[in-house]
Amino acid sequence: MVLPGQQVEPVAGLIEPGMRVRHPDRPDWGTGQVQSVIGDRITVNFEHAGKVLINAALIELEILEEGQD
Repeated sequence: MVLPGQQVEPVAGLIEPGMRVRHPDRPDWGTGQVQSVIGDRITVNFEHAGKVLINAALIELEILEEGQD
């Protein structure tokens, strides 16, 4: 629950290089590994789409837990 005046950290703030993620609208891309995070720009290397630059202000990537693919 978010209280009035409380800041909510966007998922982009939790994403770090090396993490495994999935694009919510493009399951056909497969899982991806985060290469870099600069502000709202996240570079991800996806299994079936290659290297893709994601605008985290528009797309909320799903963070995968260890062993979850």
